[in-house]
Amino acid sequence: MEKIKLGISACLLGEKVRYDGGHKLESFLKDSLGKYVEYVPVCPEVECGLGVPRKSMRLEGEPDSLSLIITETGQDVTKRMVNWAQKRMIQLEKEDICGFIFKSDSPSCGIKKIKIYNEKSMPVKAGAGIFAQIFIKHFPSLPVQDEENLHDSDLWENFIERIFAFAKSSIR
Repeated sequence: MEKIKLGISACLLGEKVRYDGGHKLESFLKDSLGKYVEYVPVCPEVECGLGVPRKSMRLEGEPDSLSLIITETGQDVTKRMVNWAQKRMIQLEKEDICGFIFKSDSPSCGIKKIKIYNEKSMPVKAGAGIFAQIFIKHFPSLPVQDEENLHDSDLWENFIERIFAFAKSSIR
């Protein structure tokens, strides 16, 4: 049986791509689910040229009008991320992926309750990361999940069923 392709935040596979040079390996994803899927790793920050290590970033603004800001310098890297992400969507279309597992709490990859700082520098958990938003808008029917929900068996089971159902229904 041919493995289905699943997009994933690269740090979850143990790739040292995080801002501090570390990773967030989820062994279950790599070792257990990895037996059944072929991963297409993505790290928005590295792939758009921000490097490792790098300064931490945060989201600022309103949920529908976000800016991705390097915390220490105040540099706005939103345009850089958006331009790269739009090109990456075209590449991901060609990969024929059947879903995506995002890194939670990330200003680029988080899919829910990401801190957004308002004009008074007060954080509100109200948004999704820049890359995740673009991905979800571009692929509205693809199943998405974050690694936090690995620990909720109902949510995880539902996600697994959806990616395999999507793969089965897709014309290859």
